[in-house]
Amino acid sequence: MPAPTSEPGIDRPFDRVVCGDARAVLEKLPAASVHLAITSPPYNVRIPYHGYSDDLPPEAYLAWLRDVWRALYRTLVPGGRFVLNVAPTSIKQFRPIHHDLSRDLRELGYIMRTEIIWYKQTMGRRTAWGSWRSPSNPHVVPSWEYVLVFCKERWKLDGDRRLADLSADEFERFSDGFWAIPPERHRQGHPAPFPEELIERLVKFYSYRTNVVVDMFGGTGTVGAVARRLGRHYLHIDASPEYCRLAVERIRAARPPRGFAIPPPPRLDGPEGAAPAVPAR
Repeated sequence: MPAPTSEPGIDRPFDRVVCGDARAVLEKLPAASVHLAITSPPYNVRIPYHGYSDDLPPEAYLAWLRDVWRALYRTLVPGGRFVLNVAPTSIKQFRPIHHDLSRDLRELGYIMRTEIIWYKQTMGRRTAWGSWRSPSNPHVVPSWEYVLVFCKERWKLDGDRRLADLSADEFERFSDGFWAIPPERHRQGHPAPFPEELIERLVKFYSYRTNVVVDMFGGTGTVGAVARRLGRHYLHIDASPEYCRLAVERIRAARPPRGFAIPPPPRLDGPEGAAPAVPAR
């Protein structure tokens, strides 16, 4: 099976799968070279990711992510977008992590553009009612996730209008901030993958063909695969060699549109040693 590269090369920093620490890899990228970043970080709720410690103290978790956001900001072009997907955490011990993250990003200089509600349609059989049919202590079970959208320095992203690939119908539907999209059922070895429909909407709505799209917590490669299939350059970063191997295969299988030369990730036999994605407790 092809192996991911260990770090981006100067000659080809994009169209790669890189196994390593998100901040360290971002710090090696050229400044003002990324048009769109889409990611969902580990939620710090003990999800069993490969290669991650998903149970940091809350302040350590936020501090770690602030370092990643700071490194990303340097790589974004003026008007470049950062889309952050984050779920409400817990019911009994609810923590508004989306508020914490949006506060930190704004303090780092990001402009917050909007928030999209991703309705996951998961309200089937339930057991967490709290106080059934009583105002005593009823529970609200989150059937949604937040998609928070930020940009760097200005709202407008420069680009050639001929490289936009949104239809009129798509533009109208995507500009409604309530997106009813079922969760991904085919997990491909990852506990919390993106559905491709969600990423396709974001890539088409917030970038032009030939733009560079990055996911620094890339998992099994949904963002990279969709970006390549839609004619965007991509960079997939993840700390797990297992996820990166899956991402290489998945991105290679995603064919770009006719006339767009978006290379597949290289088939290399280089080292796979990944730095830890989060600091040790």
